[in-house]
Parts: sequence; structure tokens; C-alpha cells
Amino acid sequence: MAEFLTPQEAAALVKDGDVLITEGFLLHAFPEQVVKALGERFAQTGSPKGLTLVYAAGQGGGVNTGLDFLAHEKLLKRVVAGHWNLSPTLGKLAAENKIEAYNLPQGVICHLYRDMAAGKPGTVTHVGLKTFVDPRLDGGKLNSLTKEDILEVITLGGREQLFYKAYKPTVCMLRGTFADEKGNISMEEEGACLTLVSIAQAVKRNGGKVIVQVRKVVKSGALDPKLVKIPHICVDVVVEVPRDLHQQDVPIDLVGACAGNQRIPTGSLPPIDLDDRKIIGRRGAMELMPKSVVNLGIGMPEGVSAVANEEGIGDYMTLTVEAGPVGGVPQGGRLFGVSVNPDCILDQAYQFDFYDGGGLDIAYLGLAECDEKGNINVSKMGPRITGCGGFINITQNARKVFFCGTFTAKGLEVEAADGKLVIKKEGEVKKFLKKVGHVTFSGEYAAQIGQPVFYLTERAVFQLKKDGLHLIEVAPGVNIEKDILAHMEFKPIIEGTPKLMDARIFKKAPMGLSKK
Repeated sequence: MAEFLTPQEAAALVKDGDVLITEGFLLHAFPEQVVKALGERFAQTGSPKGLTLVYAAGQGGGVNTGLDFLAHEKLLKRVVAGHWNLSPTLGKLAAENKIEAYNLPQGVICHLYRDMAAGKPGTVTHVGLKTFVDPRLDGGKLNSLTKEDILEVITLGGREQLFYKAYKPTVCMLRGTFADEKGNISMEEEGACLTLVSIAQAVKRNGGKVIVQVRKVVKSGALDPKLVKIPHICVDVVVEVPRDLHQQDVPIDLVGACAGNQRIPTGSLPPIDLDDRKIIGRRGAMELMPKSVVNLGIGMPEGVSAVANEEGIGDYMTLTVEAGPVGGVPQGGRLFGVSVNPDCILDQAYQFDFYDGGGLDIAYLGLAECDEKGNINVSKMGPRITGCGGFINITQNARKVFFCGTFTAKGLEVEAADGKLVIKKEGEVKKFLKKVGHVTFSGEYAAQIGQPVFYLTERAVFQLKKDGLHLIEVAPGVNIEKDILAHMEFKPIIEGTPKLMDARIFKKAPMGLSKK
């Protein structure tokens, strides 16, 4: 039988040197009150010390939210994370060399939980080869304080693989909706189930403490067993908190629609403005075919979905989110990770099984930096640590990949008029560099496996081929020398005359994509 404790009592169970796993996706399914209590305990007492923190998806929404509550020097010795950007104070500790810091692919961490639960020595996968995670580059290490190799290159069946080593978690902090009097945990009001059961099983295997925050405790037998995500045999502590402290970043009127308890009309969304986001979104939407299974990254790629709906081809694609939702309308910004009216909500590890196995027809991801080899960096910009999240799993395994972003950054102003692009003000920062600072996507690996890869900007389209990056399309009204080559640190391969991007992209009227 589980114990029923307050957040402070649960936090008091964490010991010096523990290996702590927390779960959440932004603030979805994140046990904030328990995590916050642990941070407050350290601030008041200086204990516990020397923790190793492990988590897969980014958890938080900025300073003083999420895992930022644990951003204390000496509280943490080491952090192994899939994503860092949502906990800026935590990232600052890593950037300043005050904690050991690793960044591993989000999907790999999810699979590692599952393998540790089964008592396996670690996870073997191709995911991460030739990226910064590869031990022949950085081995996932983010600063000079970080020395230990936690993965290695092996050969299995004549093919190179990465072996991510298992470790022994001793405590975890999870979140559900309801707990019964035995400690069974359900997830009725969460839009993502994530990897809760694997984490709980892995911690229990090591004799550790499984702590779960819920909003209400109900009578034994009151929960539908099909909705129980963590059985009581894997739960040590239940922490009940009032509903107003058990919040997530989902408006109250969308909770049911994101959790699958009701369906709501999504309505007809107004057309988005004809700006750089829509231009890139239109070019991306031209690649959609009926029955496409798609993953859209946060930010610029979201324009593809907006354009598809505006053009009446939203049903061409089934959108998926790495947190687990399949179908429905994925949410953006601070709601990223859940979908309105999903058809299914998979456990996160199963979603990454699907991705790693090549289930995605198309992936649209962001473009922060690109180099002449087609490498992409979205994970570390100088001292600023963002992290790869699910980017490596998705981009290394999708059948076709489109990187979406403006050609330059910081101050760029463009205008689409009469079928042409007008660059009113050039961006101050070049994004096409001789060499990227961090290899989040490996052009070499993509060329090696024959993966089709394209780079979509508002003024040009590039394609990765075995001999490098080719300029294949140019926007009408753009001068190749003045508007493209002059703002690149390398010269792309140009065979003949690049074709013009479709003029319909640069007109206010709908493109008529449903008629293609």
C-alpha cells in the first residue's frame, strides 16, 4: 500500500547522491508541487546534495517554473536531459560549468527507461550516429566539467550502433490525475501519458522510491483498470494537492478535448498573414500527399499545418506529436505536446518506436544553423544550451525531411507582392555557415542512408545530395548573387539555372493545393 504524504514530506525522502527521474512535457503531466518542495527544502536546509537528475522532454515554461526549481549548485551534481531550453537557470548552471551536463535524444532516454525497467544493460540504437551525441564528436557532453563517457560506438550485425549505458535510478517524481486508496494511478485529465510506467518500474527494480502527485484520492475500486497507468505495486508515495495547484498549461475549456474525454469543434481558422512564416509554410504544404503521417516541429514548421487547413488539405495528413498524440490538432507555444481531439494518445516510448522505425512520411523541423555539409544545429548556440529534444530521433528516421526557417535572422523584413518576394530589410545574422557549432542533424548520415532532405526558406530551397548542398529553387524577384550567395559563408552547388519557386506562394489568393 502506498503512503499518502504532503509535498514536503515526499521531498524529505530524497537522499544525498540519489539518481532522480522527473517526468513531464513542458508543464503537461509535470509534478510541480513535489519538485518545487524539493527545491525549497534545499534552499532552506542545504540538503540533499549531489543529485543526478535525468529527464527526457523539457519540463517547465521559463524561470521559476518546472525544473528551474531544482537549479541549485550543489543540489545537482549531474543532469542528463533531452531538452534544456525550458529551464533557463538550469541551463545557465551547465553553461557556467557548475554541473556535469549531458544532452541525449529524447526518444533514446524514453527507451532507456524501458530497458532499465527490464534489467537490460542499456539501449542499442542507430539514433545519434554522427551527431554531437556520437562519442567521436562530443558524446553528448555540454561542458568541460563533464568527463564520463555514458555511451559508446559498437558494431552489431556488421552495422555501427550506439550503446547508451543503463544506470540505477533511486527516486522518481511523477504525476497522475487520480489515485485510489491502494495507490493505483490514472491519467484521465492529462493530454500525454509520457513514459510513467517505465520510469516507475525502473525505479522499483532498484528498490527506489516512486512518488506520484495527483489531484484527488478516491476509494479503492473506483478507477477503471483500463485507465490505470501505474499499478499500486509500483507506487510508494502519493501526494494529493488541490486542483488549483495541480495545473498544467492547458486552458480549462481544452482539458477534456486534449485528454480525449470530449471532442470540440475546431472551427474554421482565419487565414494567417502572408509573411515569411506563411511563405515557408506554403512551400512545405506543397509536399503533402494524401494519407501522409507527419511530425511538425514547434515554431516555423507550424505554418505548414495552418496553410494546409486554409487550403482545404488538412485531411491529407495525420499529425503526430512526440509526446504521444496521434491525429487531432497539435497545439503550439506553451501548449506544445498535446493535441485537441486526438485519435489516440500513445505512451511516449511507443511513439518513438514508431518514429525510429520509419513511420513518419514527412517531418518538418526548424532551421537555426546550416552548413555546407547539410548539418543542422538547433541544440547549442554558443553558450546558450537548447538541447535536441526529439529532433534527432525524428530527423534521422523520417522518410523525407524538410528544415524550415528564414534565410537570415534578427531584423529580417520581407514582403510578398504580385507573385514576387521583396526583401525590405536583410537580417543581421547569417544562418548558412561554413560549419555549424553543434551537429544536431548529420548531413553525412542522411546522405549515407539516402534520405531525401530539403531546406526551405522564404527566398530559396536547397536539397542535400551526396556531394553537398544544392540550390534548387529561388523565389521570383530574388537575385542569386546579391540576395542569396552574399549572405552565405559557403557557396552551394548550382547546376544550371535553379527553377523559380511557385509564384502562387507569393500571392494573397489561396494556392488551390486541393486541386493538384
